[in-house]
Amino acid sequence: MASIRKVEYYSMKVPQRPGAGAALLAAMKAAGVNLRAFHGFPAGGGAQVDFMPDNGARFRGAARKLKLKVSARKIAFLVQGEDRVGALTGVLGKLAAARINLVAMTAVAAGGGRYGMIFWVRKAQVARAARLLKAR
Repeated sequence: MASIRKVEYYSMKVPQRPGAGAALLAAMKAAGVNLRAFHGFPAGGGAQVDFMPDNGARFRGAARKLKLKVSARKIAFLVQGEDRVGALTGVLGKLAAARINLVAMTAVAAGGGRYGMIFWVRKAQVARAARLLKAR
């Protein structure tokens, strides 16, 4: 059975150049911030990075000290479970049947027989998706 939870995340725009993400991760490490996930992609001539900290207060404090211009707190979903053929179909099928559209999704086999998935829905559908999936 998969574990599904709501996670907070914060996004920011960065230049799309070698080392930009590595510098951010090094700064978070130095500040003692543990990240559940870090997601980056091209956006508007630069890049957007999403931080998913395991401790939002610690992340926000570090971001302030580093003078990072991060977004307000937003919500995504983190799914973790035992890897198997079709592991994502249960969650995605429930969302589809409820007509909840994904904004974005990333999934990966994590090794050791485990997988993880992060997905985003529109802000207006977060509470509905959480109830449907019994996300904590």
